[in-house]
Amino acid sequence: MQRSLDIAQSSACGHTFRSLNTQALEQAKASDSALPLAGLAISVKDLFDVAGEVTASGSTVMEGNSTAAQDAPAVARLKAAGGVMLGRTHMVEFAFSGMGVNPHFGTPVNPLALSVDPQTPRIPGGSSSGAAVSVASGAAFVGLGSDTGGSIRIPAALCGLVGLKPTARTVTTVGAVPLSTTLDSIGALTRSARDAKLVHEILSGQTLPAISKNLKDCHFAVAQSVMLDALDPLVAANFERSLQLISKAGAKITHIALPEIADLGSIQARGGFSAPEALAWMIPAGLWPARQAEMDPRVAQRLRMGQDMSAVDYVRLVQARQQWIAHVEAALTGFDAVLSPTVPLVAPPIADVAPVDGKDAAQGAVRDAEFFRINALMLRNTSVVNLLDGCGISLPNHQAGQLPSGLMLWQHGGCDAVILQCAALVETVLNYN
Repeated sequence: MQRSLDIAQSSACGHTFRSLNTQALEQAKASDSALPLAGLAISVKDLFDVAGEVTASGSTVMEGNSTAAQDAPAVARLKAAGGVMLGRTHMVEFAFSGMGVNPHFGTPVNPLALSVDPQTPRIPGGSSSGAAVSVASGAAFVGLGSDTGGSIRIPAALCGLVGLKPTARTVTTVGAVPLSTTLDSIGALTRSARDAKLVHEILSGQTLPAISKNLKDCHFAVAQSVMLDALDPLVAANFERSLQLISKAGAKITHIALPEIADLGSIQARGGFSAPEALAWMIPAGLWPARQAEMDPRVAQRLRMGQDMSAVDYVRLVQARQQWIAHVEAALTGFDAVLSPTVPLVAPPIADVAPVDGKDAAQGAVRDAEFFRINALMLRNTSVVNLLDGCGISLPNHQAGQLPSGLMLWQHGGCDAVILQCAALVETVLNYN
């Protein structure tokens, strides 16, 4: 634990921790060695209630709120399993982007990308940015996060980690500030699929079956619609290499069109779930519209989209999603998982997407446009799984000396055990270390 604290207070974790637990060392020494996380450091995204602390959700407008009366169940379960809270991690304001940029508290630097390219600080991905950096830097064993459109899997891919987005209903969201009550999922960033399974069992309170198959028993699909478009050359090469390794190990891989993915644009043409559902709690809390000027302008811009959605539009969105899920589930029958690049890009430099300081409106507009362009690409593949009410895991699939990239295994809801079994098998052949 002392090593974890030392790293957490070092430059490797700049802008990573909102606060540190001053009693962590003593709590680790007193931990029961028989527990699964006995004395291991966990970090907690600033989205979750921690008894006696303010849950700010990455925003200055929440800093004056009352402290939480008790831990969120997800936090309490990790502690009950022997985990010691190292600290609370920074995040994107209200979890509303996949980049990891926060103009209020700063943006953590991607540790693995920096080791590859020391001259270029790059984004860690978000919204669970601090959670990812806490694990990638070696400070924490587990980074507790949330995933509404990819907020666990995106930083996992960009930082060379494993990130699990479970089926949303398997882990309670009680005690976590919502972005979308429809899409929010609670999960963790870890260093291996085995650890991801362990932590998910703790968070869900369910014991999953042990691996009962090998890769020769697995049948994977590759979705060719949308998810393979506009890939960075390195991401494309690592994805093809991953498919070759998995196939060579005996798994069956079938390329499918899955045109339903392309239908999501028209389904969400009048807006998605996040903005209106976030406003549904912000308005009665007095945060919107009264305090929108204090928010990250990019976050406020996206929240404003929720004001224009009518009740009829929302009901139609819910109905269209339900029909879409049924079609996709039918198309994926017979497959253990779908294989896709987690994100189409490697981590861009922070300087390319950070807000412009000063009064250069023209340059600020250019930077904002680039931010939203890249953010849309970052969320493109991962958000499909959230809209499917599915489960997915990102595994590192880069090679030594490369900027990190991720391979995503995903399926419809309720397939968590199979996804985790397949991930553990696939992990053994990727050889990314």
